[in-house]
Amino acid sequence: MSREYSFTADAAGARLDKFVGERCPELSRTHAQKLIAAGLVTVNGRPARASLKLEPGDAVAVTVPPEPPAGLAPEAIPLKIIYEDADLLVVDKPAGLTVHPAPGHPGHTLANAVLAYLPSLTANGDALRAGIVHRLDKDTSGMILVAKNRVAQANLAEQFKARTVAKSYLVLVKRKLTPESGAIEAAIGRDPRHRQQMAVVARGRAARTAYRVIRYVGGYTLLEIKPETGRTHQIRVHLAAIGFPVVGDATYGVPSPHLARQFLHASKIGFRLPSTGEWVEFESPLPEDLERALREIG
Repeated sequence: MSREYSFTADAAGARLDKFVGERCPELSRTHAQKLIAAGLVTVNGRPARASLKLEPGDAVAVTVPPEPPAGLAPEAIPLKIIYEDADLLVVDKPAGLTVHPAPGHPGHTLANAVLAYLPSLTANGDALRAGIVHRLDKDTSGMILVAKNRVAQANLAEQFKARTVAKSYLVLVKRKLTPESGAIEAAIGRDPRHRQQMAVVARGRAARTAYRVIRYVGGYTLLEIKPETGRTHQIRVHLAAIGFPVVGDATYGVPSPHLARQFLHASKIGFRLPSTGEWVEFESPLPEDLERALREIG
């Protein structure tokens, strides 16, 4: 279970990270900085920077999440592999499969499945991540990259950092979205009212999402989405913020009678092979549950 702490600053000028580290002896200053960066420390109900200088009477709340699992056990979960070479896998992840272990999901994840398929990853010193260099939400289906070795993992991570990896998603939203192409630019951070969710907030991290209408289906719009940044829940938060939440998204929109999960599919990914630098692209068709929803709506 998460542990919650509340403190009141009694003097002016203390840095937030130092204050938290001193008031929570179980936390180092570095650990405190990580919690602050994750939005798990608030000052007067709002996320703050580690360097914030506190004032007398400031209310500081700290949430310390439970420790992650100490190890990762291989599990023989089937993988749909689209491409494989000596450096990487391209996997088509089904909806409902969590990528990494987390509180409430200690096992039966994509990482468990990858470790069973590639037991050599345990020798790389980062078995908990199992070579997975980016993420998809549990209920998002589609393309995800897995590195087989440290060199490939570093190469792919650098491509993501440089924003040269091309990712496209197929998304259904309710109502007719116009204009038929455009971009949403709005900073994203922790929702100050719901700490487990993200939101468009003034002091969040810059985020940009490009979209293009593929077609209108009944009273809905099928979109191709290209996120130009990689913030948590970015597509879902941005579309909800402009009044077009993803169909079936129970967190940022409303559930749908046509779907048991959000209509969000990572349909394409393009990147350079770590071994040769050759540009490659892979595509995943819509899963049957999303195709069925389109038929029912149409």
